[in-house]
Amino acid sequence: MLTRTEIMHRVTMMQAQLQAKGMDGALFVFPIDVFYFSGTRQNATLWLPMVGEPVLLVRKSFSRARAESVLNDIRPFPSSKEFPALFGEQQLKIGFTFDAVPVQQLNFYSKLLPGREFIDVSSVLREVRSIKSLYELQQIKACGDALSSVYLQVPEFLNEGMRELDLSAEFEYRLRRAGHEGITRMRAYSQELSGGGLAVSAGGASYGFLDGPVTGKGLSTASPQGASRDVIVRNVPVLLDYTGTFNGYISDMTRIFVIGTLDPELVRAFNLALEIQNFVQSELKPGVICEEVFFKALEMAEKGGFGSSFMGMPGEQARFVGHGIGLELDEFPVLAQGFKMPLQSGQTIAVEPKFNIPGKGAVGIENTFAVTPDGGLKLTDIPDEVVYL
Repeated sequence: MLTRTEIMHRVTMMQAQLQAKGMDGALFVFPIDVFYFSGTRQNATLWLPMVGEPVLLVRKSFSRARAESVLNDIRPFPSSKEFPALFGEQQLKIGFTFDAVPVQQLNFYSKLLPGREFIDVSSVLREVRSIKSLYELQQIKACGDALSSVYLQVPEFLNEGMRELDLSAEFEYRLRRAGHEGITRMRAYSQELSGGGLAVSAGGASYGFLDGPVTGKGLSTASPQGASRDVIVRNVPVLLDYTGTFNGYISDMTRIFVIGTLDPELVRAFNLALEIQNFVQSELKPGVICEEVFFKALEMAEKGGFGSSFMGMPGEQARFVGHGIGLELDEFPVLAQGFKMPLQSGQTIAVEPKFNIPGKGAVGIENTFAVTPDGGLKLTDIPDEVVYL
Protein backbone atom coordinates (compact mmCIF):
# COMPACT_ATOMS: atom_id res chain seq x y z
CA MET A 1 0.00 0.00 0.00
CA LEU A 2 1.22 3.50 -0.79
CA THR A 3 2.33 5.65 2.14
CA ARG A 4 0.98 9.12 2.88
CA THR A 5 4.51 10.52 2.42
CA GLU A 6 4.64 9.12 -1.11
CA ILE A 7 1.16 10.36 -2.02
CA MET A 8 1.69 13.85 -0.63
CA HIS A 9 4.98 14.13 -2.50
CA ARG A 10 3.03 13.57 -5.72
CA VAL A 11 0.31 16.02 -4.66
CA THR A 12 2.91 18.68 -3.88
CA MET A 13 4.61 18.26 -7.26
CA MET A 14 1.31 18.65 -9.10
CA GLN A 15 0.20 21.61 -7.01
CA ALA A 16 3.45 23.41 -7.83
CA GLN A 17 2.68 22.98 -11.52
CA LEU A 18 -0.90 24.19 -11.09
CA GLN A 19 0.35 27.29 -9.32
CA ALA A 20 2.91 27.93 -12.06
CA LYS A 21 0.16 27.67 -14.70
CA GLY A 22 -2.21 29.98 -12.82
CA MET A 23 -4.84 27.30 -12.20
CA ASP A 24 -6.99 27.01 -9.10
CA GLY A 25 -6.95 23.23 -9.04
CA ALA A 26 -7.56 20.12 -11.12
CA LEU A 27 -10.28 17.48 -11.35
CA PHE A 28 -8.98 13.99 -12.08
CA VAL A 29 -11.49 11.40 -13.26
CA PHE A 30 -9.31 9.01 -15.32
CA PRO A 31 -8.85 5.94 -13.06
CA ILE A 32 -5.07 5.62 -13.11
CA ASP A 33 -4.66 9.36 -12.45
CA VAL A 34 -6.96 9.05 -9.44
CA PHE A 35 -4.89 6.08 -8.25
CA TYR A 36 -1.64 8.02 -8.65
CA PHE A 37 -2.79 10.73 -6.24
CA SER A 38 -4.92 8.64 -3.88
CA GLY A 39 -3.57 5.09 -3.75
CA THR A 40 -6.90 3.49 -4.63
CA ARG A 41 -8.35 2.49 -7.98
CA GLN A 42 -11.98 2.63 -7.01
CA ASN A 43 -14.58 4.49 -9.08
CA ALA A 44 -13.88 8.00 -7.90
CA THR A 45 -13.11 11.61 -8.80
CA LEU A 46 -10.28 13.53 -7.21
CA TRP A 47 -10.39 17.27 -6.61
CA LEU A 48 -6.85 18.60 -6.21
CA PRO A 49 -6.91 22.27 -5.20
CA MET A 50 -3.95 24.53 -5.92
CA VAL A 51 -3.22 24.47 -2.18
CA GLY A 52 -4.53 22.30 0.60
CA GLU A 53 -5.73 18.72 0.93
CA PRO A 54 -7.13 16.73 -2.00
CA VAL A 55 -10.72 15.52 -1.78
CA LEU A 56 -11.58 12.02 -3.00
CA LEU A 57 -15.21 11.62 -4.09
CA VAL A 58 -16.10 7.94 -4.36
CA ARG A 59 -18.93 6.32 -6.27
CA LYS A 60 -17.96 2.70 -5.60
CA SER A 61 -16.59 1.19 -3.44
CA PHE A 62 -16.54 3.81 -0.71
CA SER A 63 -15.60 1.33 2.02
CA ARG A 64 -12.70 -0.06 0.02
CA ALA A 65 -11.46 3.40 -0.96
CA ARG A 66 -11.37 4.40 2.71
CA ALA A 67 -9.43 1.25 3.55
CA GLU A 68 -6.91 1.69 0.73
CA SER A 69 -6.30 5.43 0.43
CA VAL A 70 -4.18 7.46 2.83
CA LEU A 71 -5.91 10.75 1.98
CA ASN A 72 -7.58 12.51 4.87
CA ASP A 73 -10.67 13.72 3.03
CA ILE A 74 -12.63 10.84 1.45
CA ARG A 75 -16.36 11.28 0.84
CA PRO A 76 -19.18 9.60 -1.06
CA PHE A 77 -19.72 11.27 -4.44
CA PRO A 78 -22.19 14.11 -3.75
CA SER A 79 -25.44 14.86 -5.52
CA SER A 80 -25.47 17.31 -8.41
CA LYS A 81 -26.87 20.00 -6.10
CA GLU A 82 -24.20 19.44 -3.46
CA PHE A 83 -21.23 19.14 -5.80
CA PRO A 84 -20.64 22.89 -6.47
CA ALA A 85 -20.34 23.56 -2.72
CA LEU A 86 -16.93 21.87 -2.80
CA PHE A 87 -15.53 24.78 -4.80
CA GLY A 88 -14.94 28.33 -3.69
CA GLU A 89 -16.26 31.21 -5.77
CA GLN A 90 -12.70 32.19 -6.68
CA GLN A 91 -11.80 28.73 -7.99
CA LEU A 92 -12.53 29.47 -11.62
CA LYS A 93 -9.72 27.81 -13.61
CA ILE A 94 -9.85 24.04 -13.32
CA GLY A 95 -7.44 21.56 -14.87
CA PHE A 96 -8.82 18.51 -16.69
CA THR A 97 -7.12 15.72 -18.66
CA PHE A 98 -8.44 16.19 -22.18
CA ASP A 99 -6.18 13.45 -23.55
CA ALA A 100 -7.84 10.50 -21.83
CA VAL A 101 -11.32 11.52 -20.67
CA PRO A 102 -14.41 11.41 -22.95
CA VAL A 103 -16.12 14.66 -23.95
CA GLN A 104 -19.19 13.34 -22.17
CA GLN A 105 -17.34 13.54 -18.86
CA LEU A 106 -16.12 17.06 -19.57
CA ASN A 107 -19.66 18.12 -20.39
CA PHE A 108 -20.95 16.52 -17.20
CA TYR A 109 -18.56 18.45 -14.95
CA SER A 110 -19.00 21.65 -16.96
CA LYS A 111 -22.73 21.50 -16.20
CA LEU A 112 -22.06 20.84 -12.52
CA LEU A 113 -19.71 23.81 -12.35
CA PRO A 114 -21.09 26.54 -14.63
CA GLY A 115 -18.91 29.59 -15.11
CA ARG A 116 -15.67 27.69 -14.63
CA GLU A 117 -12.98 27.44 -17.29
CA PHE A 118 -11.68 23.90 -17.86
CA ILE A 119 -8.06 23.82 -19.02
CA ASP A 120 -6.13 20.86 -20.40
CA VAL A 121 -3.46 19.66 -17.96
CA SER A 122 -2.68 16.38 -19.71
CA SER A 123 0.91 17.23 -20.59
CA VAL A 124 1.60 18.77 -17.19
CA LEU A 125 0.32 15.67 -15.42
CA ARG A 126 2.30 13.32 -17.66
CA GLU A 127 5.48 15.30 -17.04
CA VAL A 128 4.94 15.08 -13.28
CA ARG A 129 4.24 11.35 -13.48
CA SER A 130 7.27 10.74 -15.68
CA ILE A 131 9.70 11.42 -12.81
CA LYS A 132 9.62 8.35 -10.62
CA SER A 133 10.23 8.37 -6.89
CA LEU A 134 12.52 5.83 -5.23
CA TYR A 135 9.40 3.83 -4.33
CA GLU A 136 8.29 3.74 -7.96
CA LEU A 137 11.75 2.77 -9.20
CA GLN A 138 11.76 -0.09 -6.72
CA GLN A 139 8.35 -1.24 -7.96
CA ILE A 140 9.45 -1.23 -11.60
CA LYS A 141 12.68 -3.06 -10.73
CA ALA A 142 10.77 -5.72 -8.79
CA CYS A 143 8.42 -6.05 -11.74
CA GLY A 144 11.40 -6.44 -14.07
CA ASP A 145 12.86 -9.16 -11.87
CA ALA A 146 9.60 -11.14 -11.90
CA LEU A 147 9.18 -10.76 -15.65
CA SER A 148 12.81 -11.77 -16.22
CA SER A 149 12.28 -14.93 -14.18
CA VAL A 150 9.62 -16.08 -16.65
CA TYR A 151 11.83 -15.33 -19.65
CA LEU A 152 14.50 -17.57 -18.13
CA GLN A 153 11.98 -20.45 -18.13
CA VAL A 154 11.20 -20.25 -21.88
CA PRO A 155 13.73 -22.95 -22.93
CA GLU A 156 11.78 -25.38 -20.73
CA PHE A 157 8.60 -25.13 -22.83
CA LEU A 158 9.43 -23.72 -26.28
CA ASN A 159 9.28 -26.60 -28.76
CA GLU A 160 9.27 -27.05 -32.51
CA GLY A 161 5.75 -27.66 -33.81
CA MET A 162 3.88 -25.79 -31.08
CA ARG A 163 1.64 -22.91 -32.10
CA GLU A 164 2.42 -19.31 -31.28
CA LEU A 165 -0.85 -19.36 -29.36
CA ASP A 166 0.30 -22.25 -27.17
CA LEU A 167 3.62 -20.55 -26.48
CA SER A 168 1.89 -17.34 -25.44
CA ALA A 169 -0.56 -19.27 -23.24
CA GLU A 170 2.29 -21.02 -21.43
CA PHE A 171 4.23 -17.78 -20.97
CA GLU A 172 1.18 -15.89 -19.72
CA TYR A 173 0.25 -18.73 -17.38
CA ARG A 174 3.66 -18.60 -15.73
CA LEU A 175 3.62 -14.81 -15.66
CA ARG A 176 0.26 -14.83 -13.88
CA ARG A 177 1.59 -17.40 -11.41
CA ALA A 178 4.45 -14.98 -10.72
CA GLY A 179 1.91 -12.29 -9.78
CA HIS A 180 1.28 -10.41 -13.02
CA GLU A 181 -1.99 -8.52 -12.56
CA GLY A 182 -3.17 -9.19 -16.11
CA ILE A 183 -3.64 -5.50 -16.98
CA THR A 184 -1.33 -3.49 -19.21
CA ARG A 185 -2.72 0.02 -19.19
CA MET A 186 -2.28 2.25 -22.24
CA ARG A 187 -3.31 5.90 -22.37
CA ALA A 188 -3.37 6.46 -26.13
CA TYR A 189 -6.73 6.35 -27.86
CA SER A 190 -7.37 3.23 -29.99
CA GLN A 191 -4.43 1.30 -28.54
CA GLU A 192 -4.75 -1.94 -26.59
CA LEU A 193 -2.53 -4.86 -25.69
CA SER A 194 -3.95 -8.34 -25.30
CA GLY A 195 -2.52 -10.72 -22.73
CA GLY A 196 0.33 -8.42 -21.80
CA GLY A 197 2.43 -8.98 -24.89
CA LEU A 198 3.37 -10.78 -28.07
CA ALA A 199 4.66 -14.26 -28.84
CA VAL A 200 5.34 -14.35 -32.56
CA SER A 201 7.57 -16.22 -35.01
CA ALA A 202 7.59 -15.43 -38.74
CA GLY A 203 4.23 -13.75 -38.24
CA GLY A 204 5.99 -11.05 -36.27
CA ALA A 205 7.02 -9.44 -39.53
CA SER A 206 3.48 -8.40 -40.44
CA TYR A 207 1.51 -5.17 -40.71
CA GLY A 208 -0.84 -4.05 -37.95
CA PHE A 209 -2.54 -1.20 -36.07
CA LEU A 210 -0.46 -1.30 -32.88
CA ASP A 211 1.76 1.77 -32.50
CA GLY A 212 4.93 -0.26 -32.15
CA PRO A 213 7.51 -2.06 -34.26
CA VAL A 214 6.05 -5.59 -33.98
CA THR A 215 2.36 -6.46 -34.10
CA GLY A 216 1.83 -10.15 -34.86
CA LYS A 217 -1.08 -11.62 -36.83
CA GLY A 218 -3.39 -12.28 -33.89
CA LEU A 219 -6.37 -14.62 -34.00
CA SER A 220 -8.97 -12.59 -35.89
CA THR A 221 -9.63 -9.27 -37.60
CA ALA A 222 -11.26 -8.15 -34.36
CA SER A 223 -8.05 -8.82 -32.43
CA PRO A 224 -5.30 -8.39 -35.03
CA GLN A 225 -2.24 -8.53 -32.79
CA GLY A 226 -0.14 -10.98 -30.87
CA ALA A 227 0.11 -14.73 -31.23
CA SER A 228 -1.56 -16.59 -34.09
CA ARG A 229 -2.23 -20.25 -34.77
CA ASP A 230 0.94 -20.44 -36.89
CA VAL A 231 3.28 -23.30 -36.00
CA ILE A 232 6.79 -22.56 -34.76
CA VAL A 233 9.42 -24.09 -37.04
CA ARG A 234 13.18 -24.48 -36.99
CA ASN A 235 15.54 -21.67 -37.95
CA VAL A 236 12.88 -18.96 -37.59
CA PRO A 237 13.17 -16.33 -34.82
CA VAL A 238 10.61 -16.41 -32.04
CA LEU A 239 10.12 -12.93 -30.60
CA LEU A 240 8.68 -12.66 -27.12
CA ASP A 241 7.72 -9.08 -26.22
CA TYR A 242 5.96 -9.04 -22.86
CA THR A 243 5.02 -6.64 -20.11
CA GLY A 244 4.54 -7.55 -16.50
CA THR A 245 2.34 -5.55 -14.15
CA PHE A 246 2.88 -5.76 -10.40
CA ASN A 247 1.37 -3.34 -7.86
CA GLY A 248 0.15 -1.35 -10.86
CA TYR A 249 3.64 -0.76 -12.27
CA ILE A 250 4.86 -2.10 -15.61
CA SER A 251 8.15 -3.38 -16.96
CA ASP A 252 8.62 -4.21 -20.63
CA MET A 253 11.16 -6.46 -22.32
CA THR A 254 11.82 -8.49 -25.47
CA ARG A 255 14.03 -11.50 -26.11
CA ILE A 256 14.67 -13.60 -29.21
CA PHE A 257 14.65 -17.41 -29.21
CA VAL A 258 15.31 -19.80 -32.10
CA ILE A 259 15.21 -23.56 -32.49
CA GLY A 260 18.24 -24.21 -34.69
CA THR A 261 20.06 -21.30 -36.32
CA LEU A 262 19.26 -17.80 -37.55
CA ASP A 263 19.53 -16.53 -41.09
CA PRO A 264 22.76 -14.44 -41.38
CA GLU A 265 20.74 -11.34 -42.33
CA LEU A 266 18.71 -11.67 -39.12
CA VAL A 267 21.91 -12.11 -37.11
CA ARG A 268 23.28 -8.87 -38.55
CA ALA A 269 20.03 -7.06 -37.81
CA PHE A 270 19.96 -8.36 -34.24
CA ASN A 271 23.55 -7.34 -33.61
CA LEU A 272 22.73 -3.87 -34.92
CA ALA A 273 19.76 -3.71 -32.54
CA LEU A 274 22.14 -4.41 -29.65
CA GLU A 275 24.48 -1.64 -30.84
CA ILE A 276 21.59 0.81 -31.01
CA GLN A 277 20.33 -0.20 -27.57
CA ASN A 278 23.80 0.24 -26.08
CA PHE A 279 24.09 3.69 -27.64
CA VAL A 280 20.66 4.73 -26.36
CA GLN A 281 21.46 3.41 -22.90
CA SER A 282 24.60 5.57 -22.79
CA GLU A 283 22.48 8.62 -23.70
CA LEU A 284 19.85 8.20 -20.98
CA LYS A 285 21.20 11.09 -18.93
CA PRO A 286 19.56 14.29 -17.64
CA GLY A 287 19.55 17.05 -20.24
CA VAL A 288 19.79 14.85 -23.33
CA ILE A 289 17.11 15.75 -25.90
CA CYS A 290 14.76 12.84 -26.65
CA GLU A 291 14.39 13.56 -30.37
CA GLU A 292 18.15 13.65 -30.92
CA VAL A 293 18.52 10.15 -29.48
CA PHE A 294 15.89 8.85 -31.90
CA PHE A 295 17.51 10.47 -34.93
CA LYS A 296 20.90 9.01 -34.01
CA ALA A 297 19.35 5.55 -33.62
CA LEU A 298 17.67 5.93 -37.02
CA GLU A 299 20.98 7.00 -38.55
CA MET A 300 22.67 3.90 -37.11
CA ALA A 301 19.94 1.69 -38.60
CA GLU A 302 20.33 3.31 -42.02
CA LYS A 303 24.11 3.10 -42.00
CA GLY A 304 23.83 -0.55 -40.99
CA GLY A 305 21.72 -1.27 -44.07
CA PHE A 306 18.40 -1.86 -42.27
CA GLY A 307 16.79 1.58 -42.35
CA SER A 308 13.71 0.41 -44.24
CA SER A 309 13.09 -2.34 -41.66
CA PHE A 310 13.77 -0.32 -38.51
CA MET A 311 10.89 -0.10 -36.02
CA GLY A 312 8.27 -1.71 -38.22
CA MET A 313 7.36 -3.04 -41.61
CA PRO A 314 8.54 -0.98 -44.60
CA GLY A 315 6.21 1.97 -45.07
CA GLU A 316 4.56 1.63 -41.65
CA GLN A 317 7.39 2.23 -39.23
CA ALA A 318 6.99 3.61 -35.73
CA ARG A 319 8.81 6.91 -35.27
CA PHE A 320 10.31 6.19 -31.88
CA VAL A 321 12.94 3.95 -30.33
CA GLY A 322 11.86 4.14 -26.69
CA HIS A 323 8.78 5.00 -24.63
CA GLY A 324 8.22 6.07 -21.06
CA ILE A 325 6.78 3.43 -18.77
CA GLY A 326 5.31 3.27 -15.28
CA LEU A 327 1.64 2.90 -14.38
CA GLU A 328 0.97 2.99 -18.13
CA LEU A 329 2.85 1.49 -21.05
CA ASP A 330 2.95 4.74 -23.01
CA GLU A 331 4.13 7.40 -20.59
CA PHE A 332 6.45 10.38 -21.05
CA PRO A 333 9.17 10.73 -22.19
CA VAL A 334 9.25 9.30 -25.71
CA LEU A 335 12.47 8.93 -27.67
CA ALA A 336 10.74 10.06 -30.80
CA GLN A 337 10.69 12.48 -33.68
CA GLY A 338 9.11 15.72 -32.48
CA PHE A 339 9.68 15.06 -28.77
CA LYS A 340 12.17 17.82 -27.99
CA MET A 341 12.06 17.63 -24.18
CA PRO A 342 15.24 16.95 -22.20
CA LEU A 343 15.49 13.80 -20.13
CA GLN A 344 15.32 14.03 -16.34
CA SER A 345 16.69 11.80 -13.60
CA GLY A 346 14.19 9.23 -12.40
CA GLN A 347 12.38 8.81 -15.69
CA THR A 348 11.92 5.22 -16.85
CA ILE A 349 12.05 4.22 -20.51
CA ALA A 350 11.57 0.97 -22.41
CA VAL A 351 14.16 1.01 -25.22
CA GLU A 352 13.21 -1.29 -28.10
CA PRO A 353 15.23 -1.16 -31.33
CA LYS A 354 13.70 -3.82 -33.59
CA PHE A 355 13.77 -4.85 -37.24
CA ASN A 356 11.09 -6.49 -39.36
CA ILE A 357 12.55 -8.45 -42.28
CA PRO A 358 9.68 -9.42 -44.64
CA GLY A 359 9.60 -13.15 -45.24
CA LYS A 360 12.16 -13.89 -42.52
CA GLY A 361 10.82 -12.55 -39.23
CA ALA A 362 11.32 -9.90 -36.60
CA VAL A 363 14.35 -9.49 -34.36
CA GLY A 364 15.42 -6.96 -31.79
CA ILE A 365 15.80 -6.27 -28.12
CA GLU A 366 13.91 -4.39 -25.41
CA ASN A 367 14.77 -3.49 -21.86
CA THR A 368 13.44 -1.05 -19.29
CA PHE A 369 15.94 1.55 -18.05
CA ALA A 370 15.99 4.38 -15.51
CA VAL A 371 17.56 7.71 -16.47
CA THR A 372 20.59 8.49 -14.27
CA PRO A 373 23.60 10.84 -14.50
CA ASP A 374 25.68 7.83 -15.59
CA GLY A 375 23.31 6.68 -18.32
CA GLY A 376 20.51 4.15 -18.35
CA LEU A 377 20.24 1.80 -15.38
CA LYS A 378 18.93 -1.53 -16.63
CA LEU A 379 15.87 -2.72 -14.68
CA THR A 380 15.27 -5.95 -16.67
CA ASP A 381 18.63 -7.46 -16.03
CA ILE A 382 19.09 -10.79 -17.81
CA PRO A 383 21.33 -11.48 -20.85
CA ASP A 384 20.29 -9.84 -24.10
CA GLU A 385 21.71 -12.42 -26.52
CA VAL A 386 19.64 -14.67 -28.78
CA VAL A 387 18.78 -17.94 -27.02
CA TYR A 388 19.49 -20.90 -29.33
CA LEU A 389 17.69 -24.18 -28.63
